[in-house]
Amino acid sequence: MASSGGHALTAPPGESLVGFLQHLISAAQFKEAIEFLAFALPKREAVWWACLCARSQLEDHAARTDLAALEAAESWVYKPTEENRRAAMACAHATKFDTPSAWAAVGAFWSAGSIAPPDGAVVQPAPHLAGVAVAGAVALAAVQREPTMADQKRQRYIEMAIDIANGGNGRLDTRSKM
Repeated sequence: MASSGGHALTAPPGESLVGFLQHLISAAQFKEAIEFLAFALPKREAVWWACLCARSQLEDHAARTDLAALEAAESWVYKPTEENRRAAMACAHATKFDTPSAWAAVGAFWSAGSIAPPDGAVVQPAPHLAGVAVAGAVALAAVQREPTMADQKRQRYIEMAIDIANGGNGRLDTRSKM
């Protein structure tokens, strides 16, 4: 496996992205495949993927702050405005940053714009930060509930990301939802 400055898992030179992902999946390296996809998908699609994974594990009695963070991240995906991006981070701050919903919202915030206060100098997020947040959201979603099912969830999440990469919406047949 190759790495790019310790920030993102990337395909080795000469290997296609699809070939590398197939290698990771066939080797049951699901955590690595998730990390790879978090950085390989365009940022908006990656945040959408994080939202889907977070929503799949959202409990009926989820904290209001977590639901608000997830809804704010989804709002940014639907309409990636500066107002929605900043709202996502405000909602993430209201959480304890320990849920997939919180990290999906952080992913939206770190996807573009300035990470400085609105009235401060413009400070662009480092290009890898959105991928870090998305990878964290997906990783947490896999273990948040029923951690013994984590690998099955990871496989499902990978299928969702592949669907998104191929132009789908990532919402796979809900009958097999974990």
